[in-house]
Amino acid sequence: MSLRLLEATILLAGMVFAQTSDSTERGESPPAHTKAHTSAKRDVGSGAGDIGKGAAKGVGSAAKGTGKAGLDLVTLHPVNAATDLGKGAASTGKNVGGGAVKGTGKMLRGTGKAIKHLF
Repeated sequence: MSLRLLEATILLAGMVFAQTSDSTERGESPPAHTKAHTSAKRDVGSGAGDIGKGAAKGVGSAAKGTGKAGLDLVTLHPVNAATDLGKGAASTGKNVGGGAVKGTGKMLRGTGKAIKHLF
């Protein structure tokens, strides 16, 4: 078994060292990444997705805080339960608010592009 592991390790190491990049051989630097232009409908769709992601993360945070608070109440730790419930509520607000702001910004940018395209 260990002989097969050794053979496999040597084989993989040989494959890794055999592969070389063309840019490192010629001494060229990789091309600079330029920011791609997005379409208006992509911005609006991406914004809606960000709002949905923020809401989903908020629901997860609320459930996590509520679950921890319930566990603390069962184990007779009411102060910790209140703290966990507050943390869950704060995380929920942060996630939902952040997603809404980010998504709305992208949607407004997409709407602006669409209006600009009309004129």
